[in-house]
Amino acid sequence: MERIDTRKEIRIGEDERVDDLQRNHYRIIQKKNGFCFGMDAVLLSGFAQVKQGERMIDLGTGTGIIPILLEAKTEGNHFTGLEIQEEVAEMALRSVMLNGLEERITIIHGDIKEAGQICGRASFDVVTSNPPYMVSQQGLKNPDTMKAISRHEIFCTLEDVAREAALLLRPGGRFYLVHRPRRLAEIICILQKYALEPKRMKMVHPFADREANMVLIEAVRGGGAMMKVEAPVIVFKEPGVYSEEICTTYGY
Repeated sequence: MERIDTRKEIRIGEDERVDDLQRNHYRIIQKKNGFCFGMDAVLLSGFAQVKQGERMIDLGTGTGIIPILLEAKTEGNHFTGLEIQEEVAEMALRSVMLNGLEERITIIHGDIKEAGQICGRASFDVVTSNPPYMVSQQGLKNPDTMKAISRHEIFCTLEDVAREAALLLRPGGRFYLVHRPRRLAEIICILQKYALEPKRMKMVHPFADREANMVLIEAVRGGGAMMKVEAPVIVFKEPGVYSEEICTTYGY
């Protein structure tokens, strides 16, 4: 049996929950026991820049968390999320409706490998992506199909994401990516293959004395060969206590 959120008359499944995003009173629908957005998506939304009047698209948007957060944080003109899993795309659309953002955010059910064809070449100023980190043969695949697709390169590879980002961006447009540092050399090579020149990079460390476990990258379509490595993000200042930067990013 499903319930209806009476404030917006949006269907909420019995296996779903509604979480507060701590931004503009926005909320998001997620599976109780399925894949939920993580800190990587929130950090990407804090790292990405969408300027006044710009159009952005998020590749592999999942719950729609990145377009929703960027709509709250920036002055962009319009935000789009592309998601291959129909059930997940439908859930993201319900979150958009729940927040009354139908005129600001569009959710599209489609394949990243066909993003340029679906959404139009050179149609966006900004592309973001929090893609699967693990190659299809790497690690144990989660028995939950939704989680496995989110974590493993089952439906698309890093190269697919970079290729389609380059097609979607206008010249000088910006691509924002969060990934794992262990694949950094591969990431830079693939970005440059598609004329996406890395311009900013920021490492993310769980603690100040631990090695980085995430990397944030901004690449510019057709940009010059010069990259700025910014001060790292430290997630916890002590066990269980977020750093000030994380609190600001989350909106606490």
